Amino acid sequence: MENHQHIFNASELNFVDEALNAFHYQYLNNPVYHNFCNLLKINPKNIKNLYEIPFLPVSFFKSHEIKTKHFKEEIIFTSSGTTGNSTSRHFVKDITLYEKSFTTCFELFYGKPENYCILALLPSYLERDGSSLIYMTEKLIEKSKHTSSGFYLHNIDELAEQLIELEKNQQPTLLIGVSFALLDLFEKHQFQLKHTTIMETGGMKGKRKELTREELHQLIKKASGVKQVHSEYGMTELLSQAYAKNNGLYSTPPWMKIIIKDINDPFQSLPANTTGAINIIDLANIDSCCFIATQDLGKINKHGQFEVLGRFDNSDIRGCNLLVQ
Repeated sequence: MENHQHIFNASELNFVDEALNAFHYQYLNNPVYHNFCNLLKINPKNIKNLYEIPFLPVSFFKSHEIKTKHFKEEIIFTSSGTTGNSTSRHFVKDITLYEKSFTTCFELFYGKPENYCILALLPSYLERDGSSLIYMTEKLIEKSKHTSSGFYLHNIDELAEQLIELEKNQQPTLLIGVSFALLDLFEKHQFQLKHTTIMETGGMKGKRKELTREELHQLIKKASGVKQVHSEYGMTELLSQAYAKNNGLYSTPPWMKIIIKDINDPFQSLPANTTGAINIIDLANIDSCCFIATQDLGKINKHGQFEVLGRFDNSDIRGCNLLVQ
């Protein structure tokens, strides 16, 4: 299990076998997950399919070191939080695994970063250390190689000028922004953007009146002229992301899978179009835990796309923390 890069080659990936192998590997080598499974009286020999695998509550990343085998981490990603006690920590053994995951995923949904000028409006993330979103965006900006690619903090007038200039040049542009900052931009400036993709990453975080995703997207569409607002769904505790290109319907890369569980019975998986707790299998998390029970509510459609409908706890999760519906 040490060399895990093969999971990003979809043609070679047998997801079920890979996930079951990861379960047995982590049961044997991850002390926290091992104890968690034992407390649930799980016999690993009885786990025969994805729906029987136990999912570790995401809150464990706040209280425990979630590591599979002993290692010295290359980086620790942290969630935003007012105190150390409320901050998730993700110990990353091999940062190249994260880089391979987000680069391959981005190219799967959007093509090569070099095709874009990438502008990032992520003030709340930029103003603290340890953000996996900032790490990802920084690397994508580097890969874009466009001279105008870069981060913006509170200089939204400068960002507006840059967007207008890029539009004039018909330059394909990706604007990645935290929700409240995008609202600041589009309340002050109106555009007719034809060459720009706008991607929100969630993140009202008490900065603004809470909005549903639909309300947020309507405001942005009206002010920007774009037909769809894209969304990114990621978490400190994961090394993979999902993307929604329209109507808040997220798709996952081949090495990531969403399973919806009954919020009162974590062993009960729910059928399509039924609201429940979002549980995530992320095969890139081989050095921490591949099986995460989030505190998000959501549902999956028959095509395997999922919606985020809110959350049933105060979790620090990107891409859903503005939702109150």
